[in-house]
Amino acid sequence: MNEFRLEVGATAPDFALLNHDNETISLASFKGHKVIVYFYPAASTPGCTKEACDFNDNLNPLKAAGYTVVGISPDETKKLLKFHTDQDLNFNLLSDPDLGAHKAYGAYGKKSLYGREYVGVLRSTFVVNEDGKIALALYNVKATGHVTMLRKQLGI
Repeated sequence: MNEFRLEVGATAPDFALLNHDNETISLASFKGHKVIVYFYPAASTPGCTKEACDFNDNLNPLKAAGYTVVGISPDETKKLLKFHTDQDLNFNLLSDPDLGAHKAYGAYGKKSLYGREYVGVLRSTFVVNEDGKIALALYNVKATGHVTMLRKQLGI
């Protein structure tokens, strides 16, 4: 599997995915706005719950700075709705079961755990500017502390 990575300045790949309410959300619908798109392995797991709650807890300052947050995982919409409801999240969770968006962003590939290599979702975050270009590409981020680091990088 190739190690594809998006670079700053590249056009962000568009996607049209179902959200937790079975509504289609596309990146193109955010044209003219700044978007934080983050990829996570699985809803309702400890790390992904921590990361989603961190984004949720930081939504007001992110929104005040003009950012919309969108989370994408391979989970089906039914699981995303339960996660969204259980954690009282206030942003869209999108379902990418065929991993098309994951692969387009380079958020799926080789991982290593205790020396064992396997293929899976690479926890990654992208900031897309108003023109649909990648303003920041962060691969293999940690679930904990990642939103604080992101805010620092964005000056928020």
